[in-house]
Amino acid sequence: MTTKKRSFPVRLIKLLIRLIIYFLLITLLWVGLYAFVPPPVTITMLMDENGITKDWTPISDISPNLTDAVIAAEDGKFCSHDGFDRDAIINAIERNRQGGRIRGGSTISQQTAKNVFLWQDGGYFRKGLEAYFTFLIEKIWGKRRIMEVYLNVAETGIGTYGVQAGSQRYFKKDAADLTKIEAARIAAALPLPKQRAVNGATGFTRRYGNTIAARINVVKNEGLDSCVYK
Repeated sequence: MTTKKRSFPVRLIKLLIRLIIYFLLITLLWVGLYAFVPPPVTITMLMDENGITKDWTPISDISPNLTDAVIAAEDGKFCSHDGFDRDAIINAIERNRQGGRIRGGSTISQQTAKNVFLWQDGGYFRKGLEAYFTFLIEKIWGKRRIMEVYLNVAETGIGTYGVQAGSQRYFKKDAADLTKIEAARIAAALPLPKQRAVNGATGFTRRYGNTIAARINVVKNEGLDSCVYK
């Protein structure tokens, strides 16, 4: 009886070790594959009741105005952090202590990891997985690939994913041809793409878009996009 009792936790530990190894191998292969192959679909897309409109576009065919707009709007430290903005995380923790919806101070890298490999809702468990995948894409993909994938999987409108599909929907032109103000309007809508209008934007979205458009020059002049355009 003593031998049997002792063997059960040993078997359990061995099983857990195998599961961890399988998880690491699968996720490493998954992330490694997407370093070269466009993600065909994401969980967010599959769960979207409005369908999916998307058109993968290489970053070389996307206007730098869009890259600079999302850096200005979402993550000014994109080229200088390792995937995590620690100051933003500390501020988010302070807000979370006050209750309400869990916020993570997400960088573009974290948003990309979440959009590609995970789901939108969830608490600390999903945030933990998000941190793991963020670490992997920072090490395996690099900044330029992270930005390319982000611009292609981010939701830009109802049932619309990626900046190329958003550009065609709102401005009837390719993402390569967007002006600063057009790129800024798309960036302004990214946090709430189902609620914020891009065409005919008014109120906060219009003001925020104008602010982002002005910041694009700062991003360019200060080289905040240097990791993308070397």
